[in-house]
Amino acid sequence: MIRVAIIGYGNLGRGVERALKQNADMELAGVFSRREPATVQTDGASAYPLAELEDYKEKLDVCILCGGSATDLPIQTPAITKNFNTIDSFDTHAKIPEHFANVDRVAKEHQTVSIISTGWDPGLFSLNRLYAQSILPEGETYTFWGKGVSQGHSDALRRIVGVADAIQYTIPNNDVIEKLKAGEKMNLTTRDKHLRECFVVLAEGADEEAIRQEIVTMPNYFDEYDTTVHFISAEALKRDHQAMPHGGTVLRTGTTHEKTKQVIEYNLQLESNPEFTASVLVAYARACARLAKEKRYGAFTVLDIAPSYLSPIDDATLRRELL
Repeated sequence: MIRVAIIGYGNLGRGVERALKQNADMELAGVFSRREPATVQTDGASAYPLAELEDYKEKLDVCILCGGSATDLPIQTPAITKNFNTIDSFDTHAKIPEHFANVDRVAKEHQTVSIISTGWDPGLFSLNRLYAQSILPEGETYTFWGKGVSQGHSDALRRIVGVADAIQYTIPNNDVIEKLKAGEKMNLTTRDKHLRECFVVLAEGADEEAIRQEIVTMPNYFDEYDTTVHFISAEALKRDHQAMPHGGTVLRTGTTHEKTKQVIEYNLQLESNPEFTASVLVAYARACARLAKEKRYGAFTVLDIAPSYLSPIDDATLRRELL
């Protein structure tokens, strides 16, 4: 059995706990949180103080880190990798090389394994971009996200004075996707690829039109997109917008001999972003444990891991049943 610890217990941590129950070769050793353990309401797992994690060094095979990329993982992943094999979902794309270097240095020095930036983007989408451009070297790759909840954009809405609560959906332009799949050449702007739809609860006395204008002109979030704003009640937001769906498409359009058109498409439609991301983390935790057993120390990404390392099924059976 692969003994797993969950570090942090928000939406992603809860998803990991549920995903582990679907993997018979893994067992959850416990949840480690900065919160008081008595206040951590799990689905049955024991909760412990994060400060006591090192006391369990001989009792854990992999730690799955479920903190945020902005402030948690840049510090936690290198620190915890000093004593444990780790998995994280660090998703600040521009900072992945720096994060990798920091974790790789620690992992090699302390003879541990860490697989970083695991999930679906970065993660599975990264793999599909690599496969597609390697197979069709003459072509273009496009990534579309949604329809789904953008937590960062939703937070930006909630920070506006006069907004009591809000949620934002990123919506891909399906007309553009279909034209690309048909082989049409397009020079796409940010506005062409995605739409943004906002559902906003106003604070008492707030100016609806002023807030609408502040949203659609907000730099780095909405000003480059066609953005629709709906003002709704707090009850409607709670009733209709509590789920966390997401997904997207990786599309590679290219040509082979004599300009023969070829299209590669990979698509995800997720009712729960955190639960799906958690399932990816758990599969890569299995790979992490195997790499550690082979003493292949250091940091890795999904681009480095052989697909068979994700499966609990032996290699001979995989060759017989899946090839």
